[in-house]
Amino acid sequence: MSLPLGRLLTIVAAASIVAVGAGTVWAQAAAQGGPLRWTKAAPFPVPEEELYGTVINGKWYVLGGFGVGGNAPGLVFEYDPAADRWTRKKDMPVRVHHQAQAAFNGKLYVFGGCLKGISGEAGVQNTWEWDPVADSWRALANIPVKRCSAIAEEVNGKIYLIGGLEPMENGLGTRVTGLNQMYDPAADTWTNRSPMPTTRNHAFSGAVGGKIYVIGGRLGAGNIPATTNIDTVEEYDPAANLWGLVRERMLTPRSGGGYTTCNGRIYAGGGEWITRELYAAFKSLEAYEPATNTWHLLPSLPGSVHGNAMGCIGNKLHTVSGKTRSGGGPDAQDPATASHDVLELPQRAGTR
Repeated sequence: MSLPLGRLLTIVAAASIVAVGAGTVWAQAAAQGGPLRWTKAAPFPVPEEELYGTVINGKWYVLGGFGVGGNAPGLVFEYDPAADRWTRKKDMPVRVHHQAQAAFNGKLYVFGGCLKGISGEAGVQNTWEWDPVADSWRALANIPVKRCSAIAEEVNGKIYLIGGLEPMENGLGTRVTGLNQMYDPAADTWTNRSPMPTTRNHAFSGAVGGKIYVIGGRLGAGNIPATTNIDTVEEYDPAANLWGLVRERMLTPRSGGGYTTCNGRIYAGGGEWITRELYAAFKSLEAYEPATNTWHLLPSLPGSVHGNAMGCIGNKLHTVSGKTRSGGGPDAQDPATASHDVLELPQRAGTR
């Protein structure tokens, strides 16, 4: 497949930036006791894309999956790092993909998601609480509006559901939204908050220092005709209910990858690029540090992937499964990987 020269130069330039930056990170790591290296852990039992991971009490919970043609399998797996073992748990009560999820008080809260295709009208309004110890699901107050491909972050006992896809006013079609709604687990209620300035879906996110950061994502709805990736980073202060100035842009505009927060940094790994000319996945791993408003490049993921789950257990960064190219391609040609890769991060003084 031939590509316009401008597009090729853009892709090559991005790759060059990653290579140069990675050298700096490797040198820093070497000074701290040796270069960072990826190692292998127990493979994911059911290779899938559109997985989301959340760490609770030292164990990693990976949920979701797109399935064949968007028929979501509703997977729930627990990873025990001490035994390096995956255990399958009860499936999601409503099998969706592109759900949002966040942990609070030892429970996992799962919001929305899509049935079948990726669109606003295909979204659901369900809110679920899952107890990992009892392996039990409990239905909670519905989201006021159908949501798919949003992000969810917990700050001070409240969970904020931001962005994603929603239906139009007549309930049909799709609108990319900046909707910001707060869920209170104690009261089981929803409250509208200040909307995100940049409407987007398939974004990366993290909560650090009592503030929420929404990173990258895409402006377009679904996969067609293109992802329209962006590099915008916005900060939300839940206490003041205010969005701040745009922060330092992410190094590689992308969407649909894995993300997690560890020791004051938000990690974004993998992701996808979809244009009329090219379907591709990223392998770059970048970390945003809100305290200094800076980005750091780390050794790339072992392979290009999108829809992967990421989590931080102790000082180890995990990435698992995902599809080896972008979404939209035939499953037979672009299978999901079972790979489970671990990167031990350098110790950082004064972090928690």
